[in-house]
This record gives sequence, C-alpha cells and structure tokens, in this order.
Amino acid sequence: MAPGAVEETADIVSHVSTTTDLKKDFALDSAKHALDAAISRYTAANPRSQELHELATGSMPGGNTRTQLHTSPFPLCMRAGEGYQVTSEDGVTYTDFVGELTAAVYGHSHPVIVKSLIETVTKVGINLGATIAQEHVHAAAMCERFDLQRVRFTNCGTEANIHALAGARAFTGKRKVVVFAGGYHGGVLMFSGGQPAANNIDRDDFIIAQYNDVESARAAIAQEGVAAVLVEGMQGGSGAVPGTPEFLKAVEKAAKEARDPAGVVFILDEVMTSRVAPGGLAAIHGLHPDMKSFGKYLGGGLAFGAFGGRADIMATYDPRPQAAGSKPFLTHHGTFNNNTLAMHVGHAGLTEIYTPEVCTDFNAMGERWLRDLAVVTAGTKMCFTGVGTVLGSHFTTEGLQTIERETAEDWTLKELFWYEMMEEGFWITRRGSIALCLGTPESELKRFVACVSEFLARHASLVAVGTKD
Repeated sequence: MAPGAVEETADIVSHVSTTTDLKKDFALDSAKHALDAAISRYTAANPRSQELHELATGSMPGGNTRTQLHTSPFPLCMRAGEGYQVTSEDGVTYTDFVGELTAAVYGHSHPVIVKSLIETVTKVGINLGATIAQEHVHAAAMCERFDLQRVRFTNCGTEANIHALAGARAFTGKRKVVVFAGGYHGGVLMFSGGQPAANNIDRDDFIIAQYNDVESARAAIAQEGVAAVLVEGMQGGSGAVPGTPEFLKAVEKAAKEARDPAGVVFILDEVMTSRVAPGGLAAIHGLHPDMKSFGKYLGGGLAFGAFGGRADIMATYDPRPQAAGSKPFLTHHGTFNNNTLAMHVGHAGLTEIYTPEVCTDFNAMGERWLRDLAVVTAGTKMCFTGVGTVLGSHFTTEGLQTIERETAEDWTLKELFWYEMMEEGFWITRRGSIALCLGTPESELKRFVACVSEFLARHASLVAVGTKD
C-alpha cells in the first residue's frame, strides 16, 4: 500500500460502518426510496465537494468542463491521488476503479513516470517548437508493439479518430463512414441511441449499423460511397461491451472484400482497448486493421492520441514533395502533437512499465475478477461485462448476463449501486465504467466482489429478475 494507506483504509472502514445500518433501513423499500436515502447520506458526507461545486458554477456552465464527470446533486471533488487510490476534498480515500477511463493504467505516482516527468522538464524542456528525436523513438516502439507501418501523434483519441477518417477519405476518394449504434469515438463522434449526437461532425456522412450484428454490418459496408468502417473492439461508452469474434472478423472481411475498386478502409478504435493485451484487442482476435486509433495511457497518463496503420494510407499525410506526387497531402497541425512530456513519459511507460509480460498478467487478473463477479450476480438484474482490466456494470429488467450492444438499463439501480459502492470505499463512474490501475491489490478486487454480493443481498427484492421497483 502507498504511504499512509493503512490509516486511510481504517478511515474507510470506519466510514462504511457508520452507514451500513442506515443502508439496511432502506433495503426492503422501493429503489427510489433507497436512492433518495443514499443521496442524502452522500450530501451529508461531502460538504466540501458541494461547496467547491457551488463556487465552480460562477466560472463554468454548471460548474463543469467535462460532461462525463458531472453528477447530481453535485460531483465529488478529488484532492489527490497516490498509487491505486484517490482522496477527496472531504478527506475520504477510495480505491480508484475509474482509472481515468483507462488512461491511468500506471496509477497516480509510479516512480518511473515521476522520474521521466522530472527529467524531461529539467533536462529537455516542455515544448521545443521543433521536431525532436524522441518522436521517432516512441513512434517506433508503438509500431512494433501494435503492428503498424506508420503512425502520427495527436493530443487525444478524438483527434486520432478524426484524422484517421480524413486519411481514409483522402485515400479512397469517398466520404461515407460505417459506424455502430452505441459507439463512442470521441467528444464529436458519438452514436448513442442509434443517432449521431447533436455535436457530431459530418452528421450526414455516417451510416449507423447494429453492433454485434453481422448482417447489419455487411449491409452497411456494402452501400455505395463507403470510405471506411470505424468500430470499437469493445464499446466503451455502452459499458465495456465486447464485440464477438465472429462479428469483428465479419466486419474486417466485409471491408477487405468490398467490390468498390477504391475499397473500404477498416479502422479499429483501440483508444481504450490497446491496454487489454500486449498487441491490443486486435491481437486477441487476430485482426489486421488497415488503420488503428490510440490514446489514453500511451502518453504515460498525459494528453495523448495517435493513429496509424498501412504505409500507403498514412502516406496521405506525408508532406515531402516526392511522396505526395500529383496529389496534395493532408495537413495535420497541432502545437502539442510531439510535446516532449508525452513523447518521453509515454515511451517510458510503454517500454519500462507496461511490458508484454506485465500487460498479460495484469489483464489475466482482470479476467479472473470478471469471472468471480459473474458468479455473485447470476440470477439477478445485474451483470458485468468487459475484457481484461476494463469492465462495466449493468442492470437490466430481463436480468441479462451477457450484453451484446447498447441496452436500456435501470438507472435507479445503477445510481444506487454507485452511491453505495462509494460508501464502501470504491470510486467508479456513475455509468458503471471500471478500469483498474496497476498495483491494485487483488485483495481489493475480492473485497469488491464481496461488497457487490452484499449489495445484491441487501436489495434482493429490487434486483430479483421479474420484480418491479
């Protein structure tokens, strides 16, 4: 445990014990009543977070600058993180299961990351306004690790997907892109509910197919004017919903066998899933995408993104006159694309910490955890899905134990679970997304399984399949 963690854990246990009896009082009542009681306890326990939120509303709309982190009646405000734990402004320390939505795979104070940060700032500089040698070093490591011929860097996964699509369109001379309902490819590429989000770019250029539906994918990819198919191997926004091997293979086959002479570029969004295996999710299923997009932990926990793949497609971004030939190359600007911090720290994390061996062992632990959770949720409205150390919790009226696509859920139960897991000392997202940090003790995973079991027992009348709130 991190220094001070023993005392912090004792504080959590004390905090939990004071709320257990209160939770039991509402266990047999309606879900709404139980949720109201949980919100009241949350409000009483976190006055500093509430105060800070109210102050923030004076300078930011709704006191927020990242929608996914907003919660009502107010968001919990974190003060610090160390190792696998985060501590709130109200002085409670939590096991971090948010993991910065997969970006914080190294936790919050890994010595290799800290050392690289300090050395880069003191010996190199923050941004040099020029090409730096470390760009090639990190690019070469990523190409080798993820089977890429060429790669370019961006500032986030959203940018990576936007530029990957631009490259595919330039290469094929076509505009349309096949995506999937429930897909999330960044802040301006969202397809929840089977519709593009209001702030999507090029809304009319997308054909939305059904995830994990082979025939739907084939029919969409076969339409005229399709430049690319963009798919997540596991849908993050839908709650860590894995694509089946049959579906992902079918998407790849349909794209590569497209009858259009210009072809259809197969783009695999690995922004969240590059961490689930040494070669990413593509390696698990034996996929060979034309292009891939990346982000999250590959910058060492800093703002980072990348896209890469086949040399001929990536050549659309080659600024050298002899490479461009008769076609104009695509410009790709970005002040911080090659910033020194992400280049040095990202490379240190990938090559010194998250080695193939560490990656394999870490995700095997996650798979064991997922199996243990499946045992305690069987026969209830709850289930967990995911791959490796990236999971999502779900509550469905039908008691589904396998989720294949974006699915309607019982949000009263989801929120009740979120509040009560916080009372047990676990920090997860309100929508139920979980991403482990390296160094999280397996004992904490077992404790979480026990807390899930206790939650389901405490609210047995609410989570039984066939019952209504």
